[in-house]
Amino acid sequence: MQKLKRRDFLKASAGAAAGAAVGPFVWAGEARAQWSNTPEKGAKLRVLRWKRFVQGDEDAYMANVKKFTEKTGIEVRVDHEGWEDVRPKAAVAANTGAGPDIILSTNDDANLYPDKLLDVTDLAEYLGKKYGGWYPVCQQYLKPDGKKWIGVPLGAAGNCLVYRESQVRAAGYTSFPRDTAGFLKLMQALKEKGTPGGFALGNATGDGNTWTHWLLWSHGGKLVNDKNQVVIDSPETIKALEYARDLYPTFVPGTLSWLDPNNNKAFLDGQVSVTCNGISVYYAAKNSQDPKVKELAADIQHANMPIGPVGVPTEFNLFFNQMIFRYTKYPKAAKEFIRFMLEEEQYGAWMQAGIGYVTQPLVAYEKNPIWTIDPKHTPYRDAMKVMRPGGWPGRLGYASAGAISDFIVVNMVAEAASGSKTPKEAAERAQKRAERYYKV
Repeated sequence: MQKLKRRDFLKASAGAAAGAAVGPFVWAGEARAQWSNTPEKGAKLRVLRWKRFVQGDEDAYMANVKKFTEKTGIEVRVDHEGWEDVRPKAAVAANTGAGPDIILSTNDDANLYPDKLLDVTDLAEYLGKKYGGWYPVCQQYLKPDGKKWIGVPLGAAGNCLVYRESQVRAAGYTSFPRDTAGFLKLMQALKEKGTPGGFALGNATGDGNTWTHWLLWSHGGKLVNDKNQVVIDSPETIKALEYARDLYPTFVPGTLSWLDPNNNKAFLDGQVSVTCNGISVYYAAKNSQDPKVKELAADIQHANMPIGPVGVPTEFNLFFNQMIFRYTKYPKAAKEFIRFMLEEEQYGAWMQAGIGYVTQPLVAYEKNPIWTIDPKHTPYRDAMKVMRPGGWPGRLGYASAGAISDFIVVNMVAEAASGSKTPKEAAERAQKRAERYYKV
């Protein structure tokens, strides 16, 4: 099958907005939700955000930016960078006290420099009251002390198992397994059929962190306990790594170096039958101009991550935050911008244009028609409702943010899965690395 390059993948998903367009979503907000804010005269804003994986996301976001400028007269410059480039630029801005007014970043980056960020409690409480409340994970990430919001949630890139239904059936399964034992057997059967799967084991901010944290938690392992004590070198972690060691031989070669775009390309190129990814793979296929890629859409299905020995969902998804830096000259304008972008008229349309690639942080938006217009969308709807934060079950802060940005869990799983280290050696190394962040 013809290889699909990253630029083609992004272009293929550009038609998603038209394909997913549905009627307006109307939400009757709580009467007590009131907002009063007058932006500074002559305000100008600079926003730094991550690059899109779905073209409709960027198109709708920029259309909303234009609407904001037309309504308020506030000029807004938006810069787009790759996920791995946003984090260091945000750190530089925090350390130097200069840079973008607003940064859209990932996971618990805000907890690396909470004292450098503007208190947005008033804005978060207004939006929460108006739109049915924030999911608990939002407060865990951005209200770490239980009192003050240090950022405003934007959503999460929900991840599911993306699979070829015909190939799963050919392997002897009429439905996707719901537990880890059945999942391993399916992966082994797919490998035997010559249709292997593949999961990112490189330093992939989204896909690598997503499935390796799920794997660790599903067997009862965790980086730290609820007292922030590092406990990753445990019998439960060893069981998770032994499972990873059994799972890895079912993967297509090369996954140790996969970053976030690689599994998308491998799936659409017909190299793998199952992977862990956002909804973007489905829409890239559905809207592709290549007939061989387009025909995959009818065969693509989605399933939530299997339940492990712990007996409950243990999903981790890439969280998106919106941070306003205290050095901004226009704090009121910055708050007004974020408020405007999260109001239903803008946010609902953005969700639809982005085909649900970003799952909502506010409960009310569960009712957006994007989740039911196509049953293949529905598994992504509850991504933020069921997900755990990085650093679970400990307190989020500098240590948790540093540990996840250093890919400790991803590297541990890669080492054990590939056999470069035994499960015990990989867990011991992860323990030592984590202890450098979680200092007593």
